[in-house]
Amino acid sequence: MTDTHYDVIVVGTGAGGGTLAHRLAPTGKSILLLERGGYLPRERDNWDSTAVFVKGKYRAPEFWFDKHGDPFPPEVNYYVGGNTKFFGAALFRLRPEDFGELRHQDGVSPAWPLRYDELEPYYTQAEHLYRVHGRHGEDPTEGAAGAQYAYPPVQHEPRIQRLSDDLEKQGLHPFHLPIGVDLTQDERGGAAHGSACIRCDRVDGFPCLLGAKSDAQVICVDPALAHANVELVTHADVRRLETDPGGRSVTKVVAAMGDGSTAEFRADIVVVACGAVNSAVLLLRSVGDRHPRGLANSSDVVGRHYMRHNNLALMAISREPNNTTFQKTLALNDWYLGSDDWDHPLGGIQMLGKSDSAQIHGEAPRWAGAVTPDMPFEVIAHHAVDFWLCGEDLPAAANRVTLDRDGGIHLALDEKNNIAGLQRLRHKLQGMLGHLGMYEHHLLSHSIYLHKGMPIGATAHQAGTVRFGTDPRASALDVHCKAHDLDNLYVVDTSFFPSIGAVNPSLTAIANALRVGDHIAERLR
Repeated sequence: MTDTHYDVIVVGTGAGGGTLAHRLAPTGKSILLLERGGYLPRERDNWDSTAVFVKGKYRAPEFWFDKHGDPFPPEVNYYVGGNTKFFGAALFRLRPEDFGELRHQDGVSPAWPLRYDELEPYYTQAEHLYRVHGRHGEDPTEGAAGAQYAYPPVQHEPRIQRLSDDLEKQGLHPFHLPIGVDLTQDERGGAAHGSACIRCDRVDGFPCLLGAKSDAQVICVDPALAHANVELVTHADVRRLETDPGGRSVTKVVAAMGDGSTAEFRADIVVVACGAVNSAVLLLRSVGDRHPRGLANSSDVVGRHYMRHNNLALMAISREPNNTTFQKTLALNDWYLGSDDWDHPLGGIQMLGKSDSAQIHGEAPRWAGAVTPDMPFEVIAHHAVDFWLCGEDLPAAANRVTLDRDGGIHLALDEKNNIAGLQRLRHKLQGMLGHLGMYEHHLLSHSIYLHKGMPIGATAHQAGTVRFGTDPRASALDVHCKAHDLDNLYVVDTSFFPSIGAVNPSLTAIANALRVGDHIAERLR
């Protein structure tokens, strides 16, 4: 391993790194993927709520520190495929307005250095590659699409169809949530014979035992490895990047291996895709004479402008039983950019995967006094309808990733950053419950879904720590996601986001990886 020189090294195999490797695989160039973890074990606990949510069996066994120095367990997973092994596969495009400057109550969401129209062809390619099921044209807030989804929307089950109908009666525009699954539906919407996806209730937050969820390992890494020019080394924890004496090129990738040894890898082009926090950590850790503040950090923005969305996982209680199995089929963006009583963006509402009794009982201590005595938890579980509310947080420079002298990761975060819109979004949902066949006074916080005991622990949508832009004084990367300060270093996870919008970031990371992949392929030619 130490004697081989590659054309490209990609550090990380998630939505960014895995997709980039898939894009470059057909070029015939030598590509090395370095993954900190191994393959996720396939076992019964993959689908066990207690193991996944209550005990956090698959979360990384590490702690980061908040701005007070208090430790917390982050919501990160180190496996081939990265955090996509556990994501809900909701694959939304940012709205066209998200690429421009948007004013919020607490500040401004900055414009991107490219427009929606420039990324749109790659959004289409990403949707087709990741088997996204949906229907363009249902959501009035979405941008123009160059092609329809390649797969039809996942049909609502009866209780969610009634919810959709009731929302329409309120003058709203519910639409089929775009979701990446390998599903073939029969005439009733069930899983057809031969469908990889069986429409179970384990899609959201669980790894898929059947390989039927569109995660980066299944969709990109495994197919890329079918090419003889692509290699994968697992249990390779990249600790630092070293440069030539002039500091303009990365010449060495140094990794701690699973057996305790240290290995060095070399390539003409190095791509970092470790996740927004760990990518920033790697660059900050790679100090040198020419880069005393870390690589790509002459602007002092690396680690800053951390974003993770303002999220609420909520559970309503239906007056009639909710027998839905595959619940993650509906979304609502009517208040994404504002409302009749608020001039600023509120965000969007989506369905979560159906909660079960193990999750309900795990929430019991937090819900003490929030439900009536005549409504036992078994009844709640049978009547629960689960919602995800997502609002935009703003890229404040003080929300940042830093390292202490011992290498510990510190994450400073203003947890009340731009939360007024999300609070109003919750109020909108609460006010409709009676019209939606729900108990009006029961909208319960579903904290266990977020893997967190405090807001800072919800790091699944992390973004923004190595932002791209046209001004090297205010950004770390150029418009192609190449470091301004170096000739051969790229970053292709969600680190590059200058703002995060209010939809799940995965599809944008995937589309951008395809875009950057085309740029690198042209450079290699």
